[in-house]
Amino acid sequence: MVTEENVDKLSRDDLYSLEQYSEVRPKFRRDVMEHKRHRVLQIGPAVTLHFEDRMTMQYQVQEMLRVEKIFDREGIEDELGAYNPLIPDGSNWKATMMVEFPDADERKVQLSKLIGIERATWVQVEGHDKVYPIANEDLDRETEDKTSSVHFLRFELTPAMVSAVKSGAAIAAGVEHENYNHRVDAVPEGMRESLAADLDAVN
Repeated sequence: MVTEENVDKLSRDDLYSLEQYSEVRPKFRRDVMEHKRHRVLQIGPAVTLHFEDRMTMQYQVQEMLRVEKIFDREGIEDELGAYNPLIPDGSNWKATMMVEFPDADERKVQLSKLIGIERATWVQVEGHDKVYPIANEDLDRETEDKTSSVHFLRFELTPAMVSAVKSGAAIAAGVEHENYNHRVDAVPEGMRESLAADLDAVN
């Protein structure tokens, strides 16, 4: 039975078999990379938000099944259970946050200075308050000594924010951590349209 809770989630019926995927992978990968061009937002020199959706998650699942050579029902359901929560629900945006420093020594120093950076990240719909995320719902990704280089964020929007985005409102984003303060005043129009498509129109 299809419910509002699972209507946009992936099921085994949505996936290619390993044999099918080997045939369609080159084109599917090109399509996903093109799609992702409008889903990745750089905020300052070290932080990137990868806004996830059904297509990006199908790609992640298919790649995991391919690499791990998973074809049994239980294994496939495990992968779906891991990745389906990152598909937006119609009233939110979900993003993988990457905090990247190429040099290993610098990375260690910086991650020790950026504890809490995921909670200091925000998005803002034009004319509305900033929205700070619910972060890392699967597990805690920081210690007393450092934060992780990867975080999972869920930005919950009010019905008024959803309506504004669907009507063309600009979207800003940023990080306001004491050791990392950067913002994007307005995401590119292609990204704005892609993010608007994640949201369900409010009646």
